[in-house]
Amino acid sequence: MSNPTVAIVGRPNVGKSTIFNRIAGERISIVEDTPGVTRDRIYTHTEWLGKPFNLIDTGGIQIGDEPFLQEIKDQAELAIDEADVIIFLVSVKEGISDADEAVAKILYRADKPVILAVNKVDNVELRQDIYDFYSLGFGDPYPLSGSHGLGLGDLLDAVISNFPEHEVDEEDSAIRFSLIGRPNVGKSSLVNAILGENRVIVSDIAGTTRDAIDTRFTNDDSEFVMVDTAGMRKRGKVYENTERYSVMRAMKAIDNSDVVLMVLNAEEGIREQDKRIAGYAHEAGRGIIIVVNKWDTLKKDNHTLHEFEEGIREQFVYLSYAPIVFVSALTKQRLSNLPALIKEVNTNHERRVQSSALNDVIMDAIAVNPTPSDNGKRLRIYYATQVSTAPPTFVIFVNDPDLMHFSYERFLENRIREAFDFKGTPVHLIERHRK
Repeated sequence: MSNPTVAIVGRPNVGKSTIFNRIAGERISIVEDTPGVTRDRIYTHTEWLGKPFNLIDTGGIQIGDEPFLQEIKDQAELAIDEADVIIFLVSVKEGISDADEAVAKILYRADKPVILAVNKVDNVELRQDIYDFYSLGFGDPYPLSGSHGLGLGDLLDAVISNFPEHEVDEEDSAIRFSLIGRPNVGKSSLVNAILGENRVIVSDIAGTTRDAIDTRFTNDDSEFVMVDTAGMRKRGKVYENTERYSVMRAMKAIDNSDVVLMVLNAEEGIREQDKRIAGYAHEAGRGIIIVVNKWDTLKKDNHTLHEFEEGIREQFVYLSYAPIVFVSALTKQRLSNLPALIKEVNTNHERRVQSSALNDVIMDAIAVNPTPSDNGKRLRIYYATQVSTAPPTFVIFVNDPDLMHFSYERFLENRIREAFDFKGTPVHLIERHRK
């Protein structure tokens, strides 16, 4: 099930990036006093009161002929189209401007819940000025101070109260997978090729996103659901030409998937956008397969495949567990191997390990490489247990979590991977103090 999406929109220089960073809990967007500095939407996962959601920061909407304003308007309208709830941000210091009213007109057509937030209410005296904003027609305005972090709790309470209610699906044993990646890496061609080879389609089922269709098919008596991505539908020129739009679509597809296929273009090699998109899948804890498409177009010798794989491992160090498949949507090269590999990764993603076997591995690891110490105090590991699957997550009880150096944690993870089959899935280790 995909997380709800919240978009922060408004004219330039009302503090959208500051509010975005406050909600996200870190400095992600660039914050400057220059209007229009945020020209692209920025995305993150966050949560409030245990309810996770995707957050979008947009460039300001403004009507005019200044540079970038049309592009900013397009970006914001795309964000509005993706959002379940919209935060309409204005500034108390400037009052209602023509640009605010222009934004309001765009939002009237959005047919989405809109929460009006008035930023820069930094003192009690300014609070009385927020009532002027009732005239925008979005109900009670919520006073905020981005610089001091005030008022965010009430705003987020209102935001999550407007999240759509999702129906709980009946138990479904089908493996859900999606293809993610930059525009023009061949996702659409791969989708068509996969469905062409595995043509026993059971049904088209409505996805959780508007107008998205997830396709169900069978292969060797196993059921799969291919989750909708941007590559499966054409949304018009502005969508196809907006690279960051693919990130938002990828995030939603990742939310809905058990396994994701990270698609690279063999002709173009690895780009920064590839690493950014793959990072979302890794952080979300999904099973991952790296699929190098258009492999048939390269001139190859005996070293080409090995060198390309080495480059992937060097660029995607955090995906060392992900298998790599070199395919061609055009010639169908190795495509027949994908369903079995997806099934294998999904099985590993849901693998549960007995505590006794796990602790035997941990104790053997300590015997080979003793635990680290700091200032004369040595890390002591008492026992470990698996607390969840998808991804496999283990809690290790220790005398002091601060003594667990990241390199030793990586060592333990590698020993666990050697002992059990976790190909294609991240493994999470959590240290807890044993009281």
